[in-house]
Amino acid sequence: MSAMAALGWRTLWTLCVCFTALRTNALSVTMSESTMEVVRGDYIILPCSFSTYSPLSRLNIIWTLAPFSSPESPLQVIVYDHGQIIEDPSLIGRVGFTDLPLGADIMINDTRVSDAGVYRCMVNNPPEAADPGIGELLLTVLVAPSLPACRWDGEMDAGGSVTLSCSVAEGIPTPEIRWDKLNPEEISLPINMEGELSGSVQIINVSAQTSGLYRCSASNLLGTENCYINLSIYSGSESSSGILQGVLLTLSMSLMLSALLVLVTWLHRTGRDGRWRVSKGEEEEEEGYNEIRYTPSLIKRSFV
Repeated sequence: MSAMAALGWRTLWTLCVCFTALRTNALSVTMSESTMEVVRGDYIILPCSFSTYSPLSRLNIIWTLAPFSSPESPLQVIVYDHGQIIEDPSLIGRVGFTDLPLGADIMINDTRVSDAGVYRCMVNNPPEAADPGIGELLLTVLVAPSLPACRWDGEMDAGGSVTLSCSVAEGIPTPEIRWDKLNPEEISLPINMEGELSGSVQIINVSAQTSGLYRCSASNLLGTENCYINLSIYSGSESSSGILQGVLLTLSMSLMLSALLVLVTWLHRTGRDGRWRVSKGEEEEEEGYNEIRYTPSLIKRSFV
């Protein structure tokens, strides 16, 4: 009898353990991916599957995001609770469940940089385990390099120094920046990084050989963008020749202006003298005419 009682208690204990284990392990959450990447502007499906032995009438699913920009302040992305769906106001129209109530996958479309971070999928289905099953997934939003901005600073005369700078506004992963001289032959130049998104090249003791076309490239796995600078270095002889040409041009202009001034003065005086002589001649003609006009009268009177 005691043996039968012992067997019964053992069976009961086994059933209790199995039932407890079943209750404890009934709900499980699985994330088929731990890290994912998406190009900005595209859509992506974040997978989250679960298994349960209870009816789904009280199923509760919560997706949260801890952004890379502020991981200490997680956001509630979307919630499914007793048949109702609640979306974060900033994500309305861009996020949604794909296969409720059998799965907890969500889709995010028109992805943005702010969508990157650590996502958590939490599933609870009472009366199963009080602690919800949780899965995590890290999402990275990729961004092609923006068009770099090229600039230069320094002296273009031989013997001086020139600094070529290049920067990009964005790019994920961080773009690799490099400088190359393209002509007369292509040469890769050592670059001094001034942060993740900018870099410069310093060229000292420049000469005529420094002249040419320079290119800055910003590259990541999504592509490459370029900007260019054309340097023209002036040697000392070229500078002296330019100064001499400037002096000769100034002298030539001065001589031309002087000659023009003399010509205008001469013409002005010549015009005045001509008018004076013409006036004098007219007076003489008028006097002569008067004399001739009155002479016959005087002769006539003499004969009478």
